[in-house]
Amino acid sequence: MEATKVGIREFRAGMAEFIAASTPVALTRHGQTVGYFIPTQGQAEADVAALKKASHTLDKLLAARNTDVESVVESVVAEFKTARKQKATAKSKDAKAFIA
Repeated sequence: MEATKVGIREFRAGMAEFIAASTPVALTRHGQTVGYFIPTQGQAEADVAALKKASHTLDKLLAARNTDVESVVESVVAEFKTARKQKATAKSKDAKAFIA
């Protein structure tokens, strides 16, 4: 597999893209290769496996308690919207007090 040659400044500017890519990068300074960056993908796979395990565990807990998932989601969304409105109201009151 051929490494893509990239200058250090370009690498620093686009580091997130290089980390997400699966190809190695040859880092250059003034045209000379000074190092290699080889991204790993193992962590993402481990994260997905952990999320699947957590999802399975949650499904089992909800089933054991005979809980309707849709009602839980609706409840959480309603609480979130209420909290968001309260925060917005508090901010507008603070702004009005600051102006006055």
